[in-house]
Amino acid sequence: MTTDEHLRRCVELAAEALEAGDHPFGSLLTGPDGTVLAEDRNREVSANDPTAHPEFALAQWAAANLTAGDRAASIVYTSGEHCPMCAAAHGWVGLGPIVYAGSSTQLAAWRAGWGQEPSPVAVLPIERIVPGLHVTGPVAPFDEQMRVLHERAAKR
Repeated sequence: MTTDEHLRRCVELAAEALEAGDHPFGSLLTGPDGTVLAEDRNREVSANDPTAHPEFALAQWAAANLTAGDRAASIVYTSGEHCPMCAAAHGWVGLGPIVYAGSSTQLAAWRAGWGQEPSPVAVLPIERIVPGLHVTGPVAPFDEQMRVLHERAAKR
């Protein structure tokens, strides 16, 4: 599968989260050959757990199921740039590169434009949390697709 296919799936997972009443985020973890090893969606509302982010769940899954070498060679694709909690989990577990559709800065600006409260944690780029990690994003047109999903969430 290609980067676009992986990001498309992340957007689908985010839409599934939104339909389930959760915030629209979705992520997947691939091995070095591009095979999807695990995927998840946001479950903050449905699990009544504000830490139930898909990126955090994938870091936990990787820690339990992959060797250190396999974790370092894996790639995380995600609908939105990792928050500081998820970025720290990613770094502590030793996962490889991250590719995200929409950035935290974009999300903060969208939310402010819709009159929503800011995030309870600082908006920081992943590289500030995990120095030296290879990070790619935002990636068009997937960032715009995520803006649409977040706007739907803001209106409910």
